[in-house]
Formats: sequence, C-alpha cells, structure tokens
Amino acid sequence: MNSNAYIESAKRVIKIESDAVSALTDRLNEHFTAACTCLAGCQGKVVVSGMGKSGHIGNKIAATLASTGTPAFFMHPGEANHGDLGMLSSSDVLLAISNSGETNELLSLLPVVKRLNVPVIAMTNSATSSLGQYADIFLDISVKQEACSLGLAPTSSTTATLVMGDALAVALLDAKGFTPDDFALSHPGGSLGRKLLLKVKDIMITGSELPLVTKEATVTEALLEISTKGLGMTGIINSRGELAGIFTDGDLRRILDARTDIHTTSVGTVMTEGGRVTQPDTLAVEALNVMETHRISALIVVDEYHKPVGAFNMHMLLKAGVI
Repeated sequence: MNSNAYIESAKRVIKIESDAVSALTDRLNEHFTAACTCLAGCQGKVVVSGMGKSGHIGNKIAATLASTGTPAFFMHPGEANHGDLGMLSSSDVLLAISNSGETNELLSLLPVVKRLNVPVIAMTNSATSSLGQYADIFLDISVKQEACSLGLAPTSSTTATLVMGDALAVALLDAKGFTPDDFALSHPGGSLGRKLLLKVKDIMITGSELPLVTKEATVTEALLEISTKGLGMTGIINSRGELAGIFTDGDLRRILDARTDIHTTSVGTVMTEGGRVTQPDTLAVEALNVMETHRISALIVVDEYHKPVGAFNMHMLLKAGVI
C-alpha cells in the first residue's frame, strides 16, 4: 500500500464509525430513559459484564460510571460462572453487553441473576436476541457495518457501545448534579484532583523561608532578601507585622531608571503598596487564576489579620501539578 491508500483506508474507517455513532441519536428513546431511571435508583452497584471486546468496553464503561458518581465495577462473565457471581447482590443492577446477544458465558448467568431479582439492562444489537428478550431494558447498539474491511473485527460496534455507555454515565452525572469537586474527590491522584483539592497552604513556603523586610529597610537590604529567598520579590511589613506592600524586580527597574540611591533609600518609600495577596485556604488553582490575570509570578499569603504567613510562585504551582 502507498501512503494515499493508508489514508483512504483510515478515512473510510472514521466515516463508518462516525455514522454508527450518529445513528445512536435516534435510539435515545423511552428505553434509554428507563435505563437511566433504573441506574439512578440503584441502591447498590452497577455491575457491568461482557466477554471479549465487549468486556474491554464494559471495563471502561464501569470505570466511567464509577468516576462520575455512579458506583460501578466490572464482572468478567467467565469468572462469574466460577464463583465471582457472588459479587452481585440483590440491590445491584446488571448492565450486560453482547453485540450478538448470544454470548454463552453471559447468558448462563441470567437465571441466577433473575433469581436474585436483579434488573438487567442489555446493550446488544437486537431486541429479539436471547439477551435482548431476557433483559428488563434493551438498549440498541446495532451498527450497519463494521469498519473492518473484512466485516469481522469488532470496530464500529465497540465504538457505538462505548458511546452509549458514555451517554448513560453523563446523563446520570447531570441528573445527580455531580460537580467538579465531586469528580476531584474520586481522582485525588490525577491532575484534576490536584487542581481542585490542593490549597495554597499545601504548597506555600513559611517561617524563615518567607521573604520579608520592614518598611525602614534599605532597598539594598530588600534586594538581598529577594536574592536569598529566591521568589523574585519580598513582602514589606509595618511595625505591627502587617503586610504594607511588596517589592519586586519590576520595582527595582523602576527606581533604577529614576537613578534612586538604593543604599540610602528605604524600601517603604518605593514599594508597591498593598499588592495582590491570597489566603491559606484558597484553592491553588484560584490563586493561579489571580496570578495569570494580573501577570504576576509570586504571591504573598496573609492571615485574617493581614499578616504574612507564607508565599509561593509559579514554579511551586508547576511542581505541585497545578499548572
């Protein structure tokens, strides 16, 4: 095959799978509503099961449901026939996936599932298949053709199944009012979890590492503090220990342009009064938004009495995974 042939083959696959996904829209009917209602009312877990490629897709659907507020796990039907069916309880819902609807390992579970009075939602290509007839709710995932040129390898069918599973998960997410904070709680190790759970107090420097000088200090002394602490700025405090302002590299350039004597001039007379600050319990991502909006690279952290208790810069946010 030449390069054009590869590209044409890929385009054909994408077109076939795109059409298969688009066709699902017309199947979002009362059956889909019934499935969502059943899953939303589940008092236990959503147990997803499927063999082969359907099992791989089912694993992903279970993970998506679990991470978006619908407790779920995947149960391999082969293992379920040899003991793992004990994971299923009467308060659960079974989401059974089989493109043909005739997967033996899955069908052999259904009599026991029915005895437990567990509702069965079938995702298959035919309501008249064994699985479709046995299920309480049928979701149509049929496709006109597989994207495989041989018409054999599950391609369009697995894509359609995955999209239908995502549709269920997101519909339930919206119905439950699931928030970014809820999502972060189930993803504490991921980048989103760090962004939504990490607070300023978790990353700021404190104590002797905090760059601070008094208003009476000379500009030279302020520069030494900036150089020693490495944040590119220093906080300026008044006689009560409150933050009066900040002095940065930008302030230094300004006074040098004015030919100010840095050895005799007190930093309190040339500092930026007030300055942007944040609080320890502020989310790190919110502090980042302030820094990006005002184009500053570091922030002083103050307590309720406006006394400096910490500081951090962009490098610390990057290291913590917030950026």
